[in-house]
Amino acid sequence: MSKAYDTIIIGAGIAGCCTAFALQQKGQKVLLVDRSSVAASGGSGAAGAFVSPKIGKGSALQELTNEAYEYAKEFYPKYFPKYFHQTGVIRIPKDSEDAKKFQAYEAFNTSKYRWVNKEELKTLGIKNAEESFLFEEAGVCDAPELCNAILKQVSFRQFDVLSLEYNDNHWTILNVQHSTLNARNIVLATGYQNTLFDMRYMGVKGTWGSRGDYYSKLKLDVSMHKSISVSANINGIIKIGASHVKAKEPCVVCNGKPLKGLFKTASQMVDTSDFRLKETFCGMRSGSKDYFPLAGKVIDAPFMLEEYPAITRGAKPPLKHINNLYVCNGLGGRGFVFAPLMAEWLAESIVDGKKTDKRVDPDRLFLKWCRKL
Repeated sequence: MSKAYDTIIIGAGIAGCCTAFALQQKGQKVLLVDRSSVAASGGSGAAGAFVSPKIGKGSALQELTNEAYEYAKEFYPKYFPKYFHQTGVIRIPKDSEDAKKFQAYEAFNTSKYRWVNKEELKTLGIKNAEESFLFEEAGVCDAPELCNAILKQVSFRQFDVLSLEYNDNHWTILNVQHSTLNARNIVLATGYQNTLFDMRYMGVKGTWGSRGDYYSKLKLDVSMHKSISVSANINGIIKIGASHVKAKEPCVVCNGKPLKGLFKTASQMVDTSDFRLKETFCGMRSGSKDYFPLAGKVIDAPFMLEEYPAITRGAKPPLKHINNLYVCNGLGGRGFVFAPLMAEWLAESIVDGKKTDKRVDPDRLFLKWCRKL
């Protein structure tokens, strides 16, 4: 038998990296695996990685997002300060009609903020903007660099998982070269792709995100989000990005020019006259059916459907979970906001036996899914 671990995390995006880090902080022997490398593909590598609050009229999702934001803006400076830039983030109304909504949103801004008027926005180098919210404690992460910094704190192995088997209270992971890994627990942080188990009830889908990094000498000290995100100038680089395409073949939709529309929009926000493209990043960001993150145990869906056929007609039998199998997924376009807190909650569940927060427990989606079969 090969070397055994307490937990193996499959998928090395920001969700998997933070989960590995949180579990190791609690004393577990962990291994992070990925078929390629850390944040090499998927949403994390292409993320703008803004760490900022959600604005709105006080929905449950806004409340959870802002709880995660408060945690994340303390987590990154504490553990990985080199890769988090507290530039502040300005949330700009899309137009004059949207600006009226900001007045209603103000009552639900639980995070520290202040109003920024049109005159101040102009002095900051921001064009065509209505009065906006400035969250001064918000900021931007260096996405792949941060994931790689976390990687240096945990064990990592490039490993293309072919199958998983559970016997004698441990998991055996096999790859195409017939190498094996063993662990008591498995955490799936595989993003929008999953072929290992039937987890259709979670409704994970991908939204294509693109980001362009541009060389620029523009003095831009603050990051902003309007309909797209534009970062502050950090070490001579300004990032433009958005999660914007929901299609099975996003490259066909973009027609090989994923930054064309983004750059045009950015040019209406700031002076892009000296921008010179350094690099383009594209990847699929995974979101759940109800847009809430997924952090918890995995239900044995085939068993439930076979053992309790009446479940499709509204029966509510006790749920059976797959032994020691967990998921951390569906973080959507706010992956770098959600990941630290979701990882901590999942680690508390695995190590301390703490009950999973109902808002992120994947169980919440199962019975509704069954009734639609």
